[in-house]
Amino acid sequence: MIELDPDRVASAMAAGLARRGGPGRPERGEIDSRQIEPGCLFFGLTGGARDGGEFAAAAIEAGAWGVVVERARAAELAGASPEGRDPWVFAVEDPLAALQALATEWRRELAVPVVGITGSVGKTSVKDMTRALLPVRAHASPENFNTEIGLPLTILSAPPETQVLVLEMAMRGAGQIAELCEIAEPDVAAITNVGPVHLELLGTIEAIAEAKAEILTGLKPGGRAVVPVDAEALAPHLDDTLDALTFGPGGDVFAREVIRGEGHTEALIATPDGEARFDLPFEESYNLINAVAAVAIGVALGHGPEAMATRTAGIAFSRLRGELIELPADGIRLINDCYNANPVSMTAAIDNLAATHAEGRRIGVLGGMAELGPDAPALHREVAAHARGAGIDLLIGVGELARDLSPDEWVAEPEQAVDVARRHSGRGDVILVKGSRSVGLERFTDGFVARGS
Repeated sequence: MIELDPDRVASAMAAGLARRGGPGRPERGEIDSRQIEPGCLFFGLTGGARDGGEFAAAAIEAGAWGVVVERARAAELAGASPEGRDPWVFAVEDPLAALQALATEWRRELAVPVVGITGSVGKTSVKDMTRALLPVRAHASPENFNTEIGLPLTILSAPPETQVLVLEMAMRGAGQIAELCEIAEPDVAAITNVGPVHLELLGTIEAIAEAKAEILTGLKPGGRAVVPVDAEALAPHLDDTLDALTFGPGGDVFAREVIRGEGHTEALIATPDGEARFDLPFEESYNLINAVAAVAIGVALGHGPEAMATRTAGIAFSRLRGELIELPADGIRLINDCYNANPVSMTAAIDNLAATHAEGRRIGVLGGMAELGPDAPALHREVAAHARGAGIDLLIGVGELARDLSPDEWVAEPEQAVDVARRHSGRGDVILVKGSRSVGLERFTDGFVARGS
């Protein structure tokens, strides 16, 4: 529940009250009228293909505690009261700005530390691990609620007993991280890495680093940064005035004595506050780096490694990220890592495939990598060369951009790749499924699994 009374809700949003409703307080914010549950506060966002305010009446009918809509729409709803409903109707100039302002008000009311996490790759996994490892009641972004809409919705879904907020922050252009920091006011700002992602929008690695570094300038006074020790592009944005904790080999927080087994990794993680042995439920080397980043975030919040090491069993990744799917009847394993892709994450996933034990062949079902700008063909060729150099036996390309991988087989759509992969795969094979979100490779995974023996 958002423990703010209706008048304070209105004040935070600079809203007029077109209608005073019944007792109680809102449970959480929601922008989809189809997801409304009793007690939700519905925001009728504008600017999309449809005006969200059109669905405010349906939200009220579904049991919304109140609705936030543009002033003209609020006037229409002021007299509406379906039987058994007594909704609050808030009139605002901009429902999105109202959503963001109310999220900031609730963040301040909670008065707990806030962690902001951004980076070219790994931010969702670091968020998932941080939530699991912190020895307090942590509330975190679900899946990829990391935009100017998703982040405030995450804050508004935090229960009053929350002890720390762990928020993922996406970046698609300059100024966007700064906007998210204005909403969240982070106490700890973490950057997982800086790589060639969104080159189409920003042009250079230096511009990407500058956009990511907005999270550092967005820190609250006295806040602490967590940054990779080897991110040269961030160097111009780090100075002696920033209280920074570095992670990775040679950093303040690093892993040693690493032992990888099937499905898990043991590592001694050293920090300025001591060291502890972690038994982590994955074997990917890139996820070990993500775990080290998560431990560094915990240290930045004042938690010792020993307390975090006892909580590794709770690590669970968001859907479509390194999900291992066993198909016993076929004797095939799928590594379903198709949420997104860029040259950094694609290379890491290929390295993991190459290191994965396989009695048969290692196959890559790879989609194109979007938003790479004019260097896209060359970057795709580099990834393909890396895959072949790593010993991947077969590459199946999916989508127009994947032509530049010069794959062994190419198809236009994920569904078409199912037949190709079934024809080429057999017992003991391991198949990596990886590509940009726009390719929709989860359709390949669903189809491949459904066609099992």
